[in-house]
Amino acid sequence: MGKALIIGAGGVAGVVVHKCCQVPDVFEEICIASRTVSKCDALKEKLDGGRTKIQTAQVDADNVEELVELINKFQPDIVINVALPYQDLTIMDACLATGVDYVDTANYEPLDEAKFEYSWQWAYRERFEKAGITALLGSGFDPGVTGVFSAHALKHHFDEIHTIDIVDANAGDHGYPFATNFNPEINIREITANGSYFENGEFIETEPLSIKRVYNLPEIGPKDVYLLHHEELESLALNITGIKKIRFWMTFSENYLNHLKVLENVGMTSIEPILFEGKEIAPLQFLKAVLPDPASLGPRTIGKTNIGCIFQGIKDGEEKTYYVYNICDHQECYKEVGSQAISYTTGVPAMIGAMLVMTGKWKNPGVHNIEEFNPDPFMEALNKYGLPWQESFNPELID
Repeated sequence: MGKALIIGAGGVAGVVVHKCCQVPDVFEEICIASRTVSKCDALKEKLDGGRTKIQTAQVDADNVEELVELINKFQPDIVINVALPYQDLTIMDACLATGVDYVDTANYEPLDEAKFEYSWQWAYRERFEKAGITALLGSGFDPGVTGVFSAHALKHHFDEIHTIDIVDANAGDHGYPFATNFNPEINIREITANGSYFENGEFIETEPLSIKRVYNLPEIGPKDVYLLHHEELESLALNITGIKKIRFWMTFSENYLNHLKVLENVGMTSIEPILFEGKEIAPLQFLKAVLPDPASLGPRTIGKTNIGCIFQGIKDGEEKTYYVYNICDHQECYKEVGSQAISYTTGVPAMIGAMLVMTGKWKNPGVHNIEEFNPDPFMEALNKYGLPWQESFNPELID
């Protein structure tokens, strides 16, 4: 079928590479590129010898010229961006310059401000349309599968969806006193920022982690869930018919929050540069350097994740509720691809989104969020490639 350039070599990239190699009829060749080429080479060494041809390259994803040079050299059909969210725009610029389709898993945020929203990437719509290339935004799990779940619910179960509660629960245990399950810098910026939810046409801001509920999740049990701002709220508010309210909830243990509070109190979560021994450093970037690498958590993490969407709305004039979710086992993920479930649940949808664009099922010039496409082939692929979904028509609701 074609060639994919995968930018990034962390835990999620490792899953994407594994999964691309499981679909060699689509991904005949891949190139893994990162600033640290030794990480790319390590992934190549694990998977070389199959039908998918693998090569590696060194690239600075902050440098458009380097990206353009690499794209022109490898000539991929699609670029899968699993680098840092700070680098989304430079990679999109390179795709525009070379006429190549683009997929990412998280929206852009500036390095010097803990703020993530789609406005920067949506500004590329007209240019991608004119270039005749597709940009698929947010093809991870949340954002990503949560948007596909919403499109699926609207297509098959509702005439109007009025309320969506997205619940992201991780009941995994890695044994460390404190660690994050994905990039510590991105994770902590997200959690310590103000929360928000969408209601009646506007976003209402909340203090960080100030709204908590307890929710009883299938196979995991009751967990504390905290309201956060999350990027898919912004696109779902525009794309889901009849929507009145959207909230995003994530689980955190008391131990995790206690550690985070102490780190915040002593300034270690700050992104404001400080002078240390004559050099400027951001405390959060230093903290990232001393915390365990999320890619190393796979062999020691046990337990499960449960991520899904609870819907309330109208079908044929009657009120209806519907809950669709995925349960993922950390140890099973490690057995298959050598990662914990957080990387797995992001990497599998990234491969699926890229596959659907490459095969033409989701080929549509412009910049699009994932819920704008037909959900059916994606839902089918989730069951086939490791993230089977379950559903309930009488779920417990969050007040």
